[in-house]
Amino acid sequence: MIRTYKFLMRPTVGQQQALSEMLRDHCSLYNGALQERRDAYRHASRTTVRYGEQSAQLKEIRAFDPERQGRWSFSSQQATLRRLDKAFAAFFRRVKSGEKPGYPRFRGVHRFDTVDFPRNGDGCRWDSTPHDPVTRVRFQGVGHVKVNQHRAVIGSVRTVSVKREGKRWYVVLTAEHSGPVPLPATGSAVGIDMGIVNFLADSDGGFVSNPRHGRKAAAKLEAAQQALARCKRRGNRRRKAVEAVARLHRKVRRQRLDHAHKTALGLVRAHDLIAHEDLRIHNMVKAPVPKPDPERAAVFLPNGAAAKAGLNRSISDAGWGVFLAILRAKAESAGREVIAVDPHNTSRRCPECGHSTVENRPTRENFRCVSCGHAAHADTVGAVNVLRAGLARRDARPG
Repeated sequence: MIRTYKFLMRPTVGQQQALSEMLRDHCSLYNGALQERRDAYRHASRTTVRYGEQSAQLKEIRAFDPERQGRWSFSSQQATLRRLDKAFAAFFRRVKSGEKPGYPRFRGVHRFDTVDFPRNGDGCRWDSTPHDPVTRVRFQGVGHVKVNQHRAVIGSVRTVSVKREGKRWYVVLTAEHSGPVPLPATGSAVGIDMGIVNFLADSDGGFVSNPRHGRKAAAKLEAAQQALARCKRRGNRRRKAVEAVARLHRKVRRQRLDHAHKTALGLVRAHDLIAHEDLRIHNMVKAPVPKPDPERAAVFLPNGAAAKAGLNRSISDAGWGVFLAILRAKAESAGREVIAVDPHNTSRRCPECGHSTVENRPTRENFRCVSCGHAAHADTVGAVNVLRAGLARRDARPG
């Protein structure tokens, strides 16, 4: 089982400069390899350059430029070339499937924020000894960097990555251990219904409020983006304005992740089985299709695009996809079971008599069965039906 850990680093001023130079030189290597592939395809009878050929050139590149390329880890440079190779593989896959191709692009030095080390001990070393209160990670060409390790790393560290987010530096580890450590059984099962007014409702009648972090920060983001729009390009004021906008977006992302982690952890600790709707979020946030006016050329009929845009922002602000991914990861680590069920008619079916119709839900919050008269909160009814579908799916499994 593989788990990922992300820790904040505390580099000195000199180490920050060295880390920035490492990102700059890896970015230069990435762009140079991309240029070689483009030139070979355009000017050499459409020749395709592979990863193996570019990796074989690394020794010569390091010898030719020892100050910029020779000082860094050989394996990390190979990982950068593999990243480019994966970008081309994804490009050709999209071409074959008829999707929008998206040809790999050159990276600016401020848009290349990660360097990967495929193996711990090769160009980097994670050093976390029990008797030493200070955790450090060593990088070739940088030195030993202090790490704010806020939790223990379980298992053996396999890969190490350096990541820059604004003015902060992080180390990302992947560790492999034998298997999950199951939590004590509770004998409880729960179904959850995702929403916008309430982040989720469970089958026990509980609710988790929606924090709406994006909406709360909307005014500050709007002001920061307007200030950015007034700045001239390639100016010092614009650089600061860009950082201000990015800082606000990072804060909202961290708040959303924190809420998702805490909510998922509470569910995993309290229940052995968690059932949720199998939501197609990508389809839910699509813009409505334009409706051309058949009587007037180049004129479109109202299609509710403005209202749908507001709903799409609320869905994205809730972060359902992030929460469900975190829930599955935590459940796997704790030996819990998560089941996704078909969301069709879960909020319209009566949990008492099974009657399903649109009239059972006269308003968004209220549920009243027109057949038996059962009344409850609509989100709670949906969670109960999700739980029943999850239990039925679990019992139907062979063996």
